[in-house]
Amino acid sequence: MADPERDFIVFTGGPGAGKTTLVEHLAREGLACCPEAGRGIIRAQAAIDGPALPWRDQALFGELMLGWEMRSHEAARLRPRPVLFDRGVPDVIGYLRLEGLPVPGHLLRAAERLRYRRQVFVAPPWPEIYRQDMERRQDADTARRTCDAMRETYGSLGYDLIDLPLAPVEERAAFVRDALGLSP
Repeated sequence: MADPERDFIVFTGGPGAGKTTLVEHLAREGLACCPEAGRGIIRAQAAIDGPALPWRDQALFGELMLGWEMRSHEAARLRPRPVLFDRGVPDVIGYLRLEGLPVPGHLLRAAERLRYRRQVFVAPPWPEIYRQDMERRQDADTARRTCDAMRETYGSLGYDLIDLPLAPVEERAAFVRDALGLSP
């Protein structure tokens, strides 16, 4: 069985910094991955014209992200190790703080109980690749502030942050594998 504090590896940062591209690249190389909650929820809610969209109800969106991340954490226990997470429970805290919303006690308890490997990879802002789309409506400044919020949140929860290099995905993947001691 997986040991979350050793085997569950989180990638965080602001939107549009290449985080998901890197996680998907590593998945194609054979590593187990859990997808990002935000985009999945936006797609599902948009398909049904639902209320839990970040531009309609940020608190509800946050609750759905928490549920997604909790389910991903539990499901990852049965997956081959290591498991890469495209964001984690602390990202929900960072999101709510960024939006100026209160962080409920149950979310703080979830972040304390559902732990990940101490080393968290951060995709720093990368203006040269940042693009908005139908699901990513934030501007570049909000993307930067999101990254700052994630850094602050993960740091306050005792995680060590490792910045990903601003480099092509293959170089980023090699950086991650080297940092984790994984062979290609």
